[in-house]
Amino acid sequence: MGETTLRWSAGLDAEPARAVRALLERAGAADGVAPVSEQAVLALSATDSAAEHLVAVRDGVVAGYANLVPAHGEHPVMAEVAVDPAARGHGIGAELVSAALAKGGSGARVWAHGNKPAAQALATRLGLRVARELWQMRRALATPELPELVVPEGIVLRTYEGTADDAELLRVNNVAFAWHPEQGGWTQRDITVRHEESWFDPKGLFIAVDPADPDRILGFHWTKVHYENNPPVGEVYVVGIDSAAQGRGLGRLLTLAGLRYLRERGLPEVLLYTEADNTAAVRTYTRLGFERSHVDVAYSAAD
Repeated sequence: MGETTLRWSAGLDAEPARAVRALLERAGAADGVAPVSEQAVLALSATDSAAEHLVAVRDGVVAGYANLVPAHGEHPVMAEVAVDPAARGHGIGAELVSAALAKGGSGARVWAHGNKPAAQALATRLGLRVARELWQMRRALATPELPELVVPEGIVLRTYEGTADDAELLRVNNVAFAWHPEQGGWTQRDITVRHEESWFDPKGLFIAVDPADPDRILGFHWTKVHYENNPPVGEVYVVGIDSAAQGRGLGRLLTLAGLRYLRERGLPEVLLYTEADNTAAVRTYTRLGFERSHVDVAYSAAD
């Protein structure tokens, strides 16, 4: 009794996937922060995901989980780890992190969502260093007052018109986030999966085009509503600007359009995620009334 076994697999059957989802829900409730990203949750049921799954079983029960996304392009291997609150204190987290980083090889990283004290202590014990910081920023939608939405001449602001927009959305997303380990390299499947989510709202996907070339998207802002929260919380989900359209104020324009839409829906608060070292984005969001709420940290083995 009391032994833990780790099992790698390229995919999860329905029952292990269900057990992992339940574990993630318990961990999120206990910690006040989702233990893994949306991408990792979607990978649990995907049949064509590149992610690998590591399940920790203790006394016949799923006690921990790690998701490992392989490197692509210049982006490193990324891992996310969660341990059932009832199974903590037995070294399962350390085993999962060590196994994921070892399998990922040189440069592999593991996320600590919320960077809780326990995660910091584990990183110290394993000799890991901070490789990346992702900020969650929040603001109330009632105050401070949102600026007026003024669409400049030469720009048409509209909402999503259906799958005919998808190819351009993908192009702009992958140009704008070519540097981004999670957001870059999307395929049509990434958009389709999100279309099928209960939160998807075409009226909340804002698109900027040039009237002289209306089929070419200059930038977009995809909003999201977290109905699992009570009360629901809005999100600046993705803001992507074509590199050829930079410097035209489209990031602020599209962000503001989405914020005003979320406020009109009666949502009390909105959140977003941005890289800590993306000074331009942090400056834009700060000027729109956002403040840092918490920090997710990606750790890697020390050089």
